[in-house]
Amino acid sequence: MLATIWNGQLLSRPRQLIGWLLRLTGVAVIAGGAMLAAPLDRPSPLRSILQTAATVDRSDMPVLTRFQARDGTDLAYRLYPGGGARVVVLIHGSSGSSASVHGLAKALSREGVTVYAPDIRGHGHSGGRGDIAYIGQLEDDLDDLVAKIRQDGRNTPIALIGHSAGGGFVLRIAARKEGALFDRFILLAPYLGPTAPTNRPHSGGWATPDIPRILALMLLHRLGIDIGEDLPVLSFAVPEGSASVLAPTYSYRLFVNFAADRDYRSDLAKAPAPVAIIAGAQDELMVAQNYRKAVAGLASNVPVTLIPGLNHMALVGDPAASDAVIKCLRNEEGS
Repeated sequence: MLATIWNGQLLSRPRQLIGWLLRLTGVAVIAGGAMLAAPLDRPSPLRSILQTAATVDRSDMPVLTRFQARDGTDLAYRLYPGGGARVVVLIHGSSGSSASVHGLAKALSREGVTVYAPDIRGHGHSGGRGDIAYIGQLEDDLDDLVAKIRQDGRNTPIALIGHSAGGGFVLRIAARKEGALFDRFILLAPYLGPTAPTNRPHSGGWATPDIPRILALMLLHRLGIDIGEDLPVLSFAVPEGSASVLAPTYSYRLFVNFAADRDYRSDLAKAPAPVAIIAGAQDELMVAQNYRKAVAGLASNVPVTLIPGLNHMALVGDPAASDAVIKCLRNEEGS
């Protein structure tokens, strides 16, 4: 509609232009009220997440290394040299950082896999915590990281692996032009978006969204208005005082960008390389038993592996999960 105004179609019809502007003003007022109506609720810390994450020994984590993104920002990552031909980019989950996936990265490295584990912009030591500059910036950053990997002389195929929200982001990448950079996609207990049958209410207590604010900003975004997209719309169940380590909230633009698209099945169908899902059977954030239902009927096979006894965070720390990922990288996964 905005394009219609700019090309002069409505400018030549004053009555229609006035009516359209009044409607737009009404939409903006309603959207603004929804955005500012109430502060974002903060859920109580989720003990299972914190306790499981604390079981991983991080005393031997590689130091942070940095590369320069196209906007000049230095973004952080940890490098786990593996010595073999296989390279993996390993994406952490919501609120976390490269430290969150240390257990899995270390296990892969022991098997000869070279792992690049970035702090996704808006997390850890990459940019301002909880926000990015625009929707699509994370795709640009990943493209720049792959360029860095190639500059390092690693010219073999790269697999892209993501945990939780990072798994949703991996699926988002698979459906876009950046998907051509990778030869395999592995989703670890992925958040597949609001329409997936794997969702628990509020992600099992981990995240609280501000639905009115999200809907208002979504409407404005569709109108080509990006005002307010830096506002927080999602809050996580992290402890007070942990903001130096964890992102307590996401802005609208980070919430949209670090996730799968709403039509996750369409993204799965667009993937240019094999996709696999691995989850713990006792996942408290996702209904893991429904992952097979989520991918049923797709033209391409998406194998689903459920690991008995493992919860959500165990997917990036437990040896059984690491073994399942290694089998998947070797194309030995079941269905």
